[in-house]
Amino acid sequence: MRTLLKNFSPFDTLKEKNLRELALKTQTQSLGRGRQLFKQGDSDGKSYFLVSGSVELRLNELLVGVIKAGTPEARTALTPITPRQHTVRAVDDIQYISMESDSLDALITWDQTGFFEVSELQQRGTQDQDVNDWQTALLQTPAFHHIPAANIQAIFMRMERVNHRAGDVITKQDREADYFYVIVSGKCIVHRETPLHKEGLKLAELDPGTCFGEEALITGTRRNATVTMLTDGAVMRLKKADFLTLLYDPQVRWVDYAQAKDLVDKGGRWLDVRLPSELPKWQIPGAISLPMHILRLKLTALDSNLAYVVCCDTGRRASAAAWLMSERGFDAYVLKGGLAGNVLAGAPVDR
Repeated sequence: MRTLLKNFSPFDTLKEKNLRELALKTQTQSLGRGRQLFKQGDSDGKSYFLVSGSVELRLNELLVGVIKAGTPEARTALTPITPRQHTVRAVDDIQYISMESDSLDALITWDQTGFFEVSELQQRGTQDQDVNDWQTALLQTPAFHHIPAANIQAIFMRMERVNHRAGDVITKQDREADYFYVIVSGKCIVHRETPLHKEGLKLAELDPGTCFGEEALITGTRRNATVTMLTDGAVMRLKKADFLTLLYDPQVRWVDYAQAKDLVDKGGRWLDVRLPSELPKWQIPGAISLPMHILRLKLTALDSNLAYVVCCDTGRRASAAAWLMSERGFDAYVLKGGLAGNVLAGAPVDR
């Protein structure tokens, strides 16, 4: 199944561990000749991938196309926009894979955000500042520049101090995310388990004033690394609900297509953070393509004086990207409803 999944986008870009996990949960299904896979107008929340055979696409019973397994057209999900734009029926006996679209989007998001850049984390530390003044260090990060004063006060009031000994695990890879963290004292070490490094690959050491854990909270995915105390120390932590309400919501700005177009017409740029293999489905003309998993490395290539409207299929990855960009001082917005929702609403795209 792992080899089979690699024939499809976006599975062909998944990290090996995530691909293996997905393969264990996935099975092929069969459908007889002439049977209907789904009908126009359906909203079942699933993604379908054609493994063998051929299917026909009908629009109001008018035949508009045939897709054969193994062709470029079959590399992506069949008629991915919901409600479905076409009725899809088996031309002959077919095999296919189906999975929950929301779970798939979460997996792709976690896969692309599931790593740390050592240089980035070290830059986010406060080695040249007063390491005891963690509040000052936090307030000096660009992410706090757009937060209302009342929210900042509430954040500091609701944060909980937790003292730790060297060796204590703060967050564990693959576990559900529950808190946003700031290091008050001591140092932490970041490890990530990979297929080639079961014992955990050291990625970075974090100093007082460094915050971590926000990506998993934003995207609703699992922790992407294990963070352990390297020395005795303490962290401040903020519950997920408080983080989303007080920090994330004021920081990430959502715009509809009309507002996004106005920003671009005034000199802004579209920024598409999907994978290259996802682009053939639909693209906004003139959009910059910068996949989420390399966004950190390429941010310096973007003009920080421009406004950016960040987009992906659903908005999940785009919101994480916009948060990351806002942390670094960029003027970033998120396309509400994602590309899928806006294509359905009639936004012009290239296909």
